[in-house]
Amino acid sequence: MSVTVKDVRIVAALARLEFSAVEEERLTGELNRILEYMEKLSELDTEHVEPTSHVVPITNAFRDDATIQFPFREDLLASAPQQQDGYFKVPRIIE
Repeated sequence: MSVTVKDVRIVAALARLEFSAVEEERLTGELNRILEYMEKLSELDTEHVEPTSHVVPITNAFRDDATIQFPFREDLLASAPQQQDGYFKVPRIIE
């Protein structure tokens, strides 16, 4: 599989980019070199390698999603220019 100048033009049009003829030729060569390098990966024996999404193990430290009553809600609302039903009232920005 190789990239042609036509392929570069199609991708450039999709990305709304414009390249000169010299740049198109350079990008065609660079993309072909990248594909050649990726072909080297197919030479590796990966039969006993488990697929992963990260090189190192990643774990998330989740906490329980529990609601708590904020003790100073009225103090916060006291500084609001406008409030309604216990919430900040702000001007509508979407019509």
